[in-house]
Amino acid sequence: MRRFTLVLAVALAVTASVLAANASASSRLLKGLFDEANTLTGDPDRTFPVLRQLNTKALRTDLYWGGRYGVADSRPLEPTDPDDPAYDWSLYDRTVNYAQQFGIKVVFSIWGTPRWANGGRRPNIAPTNPVDLQRFARAAARRYSGRWVAEDGRGLPRVEFWLAWNEPNNPVFLAPQFKRVGRKYVRWAAHDYARICNAVVSGVHGAGYRTQKVACGATAPGGNNSPTSSRPSISPVAFLRSMKAYGAKGFDAYAHHPYHANPSESPATPPKGVNTVTLGNINVLIKELTQLYGAKRVWITEYGYQTNPPDRAFGVSFVKQARWLTQSFAIARAHRRIDMMIWFLVRDEARIGNGWQSGLYTVSGRRKPSWTAFRRMRK
Repeated sequence: MRRFTLVLAVALAVTASVLAANASASSRLLKGLFDEANTLTGDPDRTFPVLRQLNTKALRTDLYWGGRYGVADSRPLEPTDPDDPAYDWSLYDRTVNYAQQFGIKVVFSIWGTPRWANGGRRPNIAPTNPVDLQRFARAAARRYSGRWVAEDGRGLPRVEFWLAWNEPNNPVFLAPQFKRVGRKYVRWAAHDYARICNAVVSGVHGAGYRTQKVACGATAPGGNNSPTSSRPSISPVAFLRSMKAYGAKGFDAYAHHPYHANPSESPATPPKGVNTVTLGNINVLIKELTQLYGAKRVWITEYGYQTNPPDRAFGVSFVKQARWLTQSFAIARAHRRIDMMIWFLVRDEARIGNGWQSGLYTVSGRRKPSWTAFRRMRK
């Protein structure tokens, strides 16, 4: 009887410790969404009440330095002053104010080079002088420090979480990926990105507010490592090694987008390709990160499963999307290094070919089962 009592007591203690660990992990994981069309440029009066219904705790959005929604389409005279007349923060002020009203933290991803900063080229070409980006990042961090007063006299909320760029190992977001130097090709995107990362880190941290955290990386899940292919890209581990070699440093967390490679893969399925990092083998990337940078925190700043209908090529059923959404957040929550998990999107995009259909709503506004799954997840 005493032996049974002892075994039962041990079992209860173990169960209690597991529950306590799970509670600790769940309270640490920041659960969020990313959908600019329905937040940054959409109707906030319609979207933000939905985000609150979904128990959303974080909202990721790009903070465009240049480009269509760029803050700095002309060169500022006082680039570290948020009130420089060249800056237009109106979209971003609106977003942070709505987010604060609904109890949601904002994750700003600084992206897109203005034409004046890279010789008149596209936004995915790195700035000629990274100091220009550093000064912009400092202005942004100052404006959203929680201590800045907007032109209308209202104090602006604090933004705690910052990302340096988006998927720099993908040529859509940073080009060129490779450059021929002498007789060999080098991973030029990693070279440029190390300068981008350092500029954003030093800019945000240089604003002097300790609570603002910066993540570098935000890497896409795969890459072909082929400089002569029609669409060259760099695999996440190779990119991480190269950005370290080129001097990237000082960031608080590393961000990654561990999308599955095939719709038949669950969140726990290891990918078949050696150049891919999904949730199923996320520890491969985290192990490399630890060897290179120590025990940095990890943010998953973009993830999702598309549905069929409407995407017949890459979608899963509505029921499977909901099940795998729940499983993916459980994997992230169970990992002690992962602090953030952002789902993409809120609502499906209308375009099928070059759009994305991973929303919690269909285009017509019908709720998918994933809506309920996301809402019911532990905060």
